[in-house]
Amino acid sequence: MIDIIDAIKRAGRQVGDDGATKTITITRTYDAPVEDVWDACTTPERINRWFLPVTGDLRVGGRYQLEGNAGGEILHCEPPRLLRITWTMGDAPGRSEVEVRLTPAADDTTDLRLRHTAEVPPEFWSQFGPGAVGVGWDLTVLGLGLHLTGGAVGDHRAWEQSEEARQFMTLSGEAWGVAHEAAGAPPEQARAMATNTIAFYVPAHPPQT
Repeated sequence: MIDIIDAIKRAGRQVGDDGATKTITITRTYDAPVEDVWDACTTPERINRWFLPVTGDLRVGGRYQLEGNAGGEILHCEPPRLLRITWTMGDAPGRSEVEVRLTPAADDTTDLRLRHTAEVPPEFWSQFGPGAVGVGWDLTVLGLGLHLTGGAVGDHRAWEQSEEARQFMTLSGEAWGVAHEAAGAPPEQARAMATNTIAFYVPAHPPQT
């Protein structure tokens, strides 16, 4: 069992809004040295264990593809501190980049900062807000944390249908609503976006017959 509330509290969330360009930032401290966290984030065999299978030419200038998910170009790699990539889902328009920055911290721990910057269609942002990608990144930093401590959720897709995962995604959606409001979004608007995001990630169970 995962301590869902503790996992949500461990992550910090920020939202940036510069017109059509939106930024979400998620931070978390891991009880592992920076070299181990870097290896977990950049070694295909380990990525497969806590995230998704990845293929491609995994070097600066090369392209990667996550199975059933995003792909893109590796823009910058500075072991064991900084990785920057483009992040494209299918034929989605606009520029989208993800930066992962690792910083050694006290007692052999590591601070992770993941920043996702993207050009977002206004109609999509007005409906879902930052939680549209924020919930997915919350799931990602959760999986990394479990992996670094020897745990795992097993089959990711199967776990995401569990009640445990539904609770996690609900709390994550609410947390991104709070972060959006803290960034200056009108409270009612931020809450409405969070509600839409949660409904997308956590659809209601069909009625039993």
